[in-house]
Amino acid sequence: MSRVGKNPVPVPANVEVTLSPSEVSVKGPLGTLRHNLVPVISVEREGENLLVKPLNGSKQANAMSGTMRALLANMVKGVTSGFEKKLTLVGVGYRAQAANDVLNLTLGFSHPVTHKMPEGVKVETPSQTEVVVKGMDRQQVGQVAADIRAYRKPEPYKGKGVRYADEVIVLKETKKK
Repeated sequence: MSRVGKNPVPVPANVEVTLSPSEVSVKGPLGTLRHNLVPVISVEREGENLLVKPLNGSKQANAMSGTMRALLANMVKGVTSGFEKKLTLVGVGYRAQAANDVLNLTLGFSHPVTHKMPEGVKVETPSQTEVVVKGMDRQQVGQVAADIRAYRKPEPYKGKGVRYADEVIVLKETKKK
């Protein structure tokens, strides 16, 4: 059995988990998340913990038990505290401005770039060169941050572009004469 899948998922007191044969629903202070279950695993509640168990000894059931356990842990953390990704804009004239559920970016193109946020994801701009993407679904927050970064990836010579706050760009040396 998967090492990750063996660990129980602790459920805080302010989180309500609803189990059905085909779906798991987690409700907390920030909202509700749902996920479909794979038929080769089962999820059981034991006191204040959730346990994920493979129904048979197959390789897929073993792998999916660890995956589902990680997804459940992310759902519980998401509805209690949420997730966030920080992006920084590096470059002369690169700016970001958040307005409601739209992020307006100036990235050196001849046109401004507007990115509409999906349902459940919020964006903030503490300064003109910082973007903070927040939400309760970890996969969705990561995907939105990756989509924003894809507009102008950091280039390897000057490091200009949109990068994650903790990302390290290894700069290449310029051509010598």
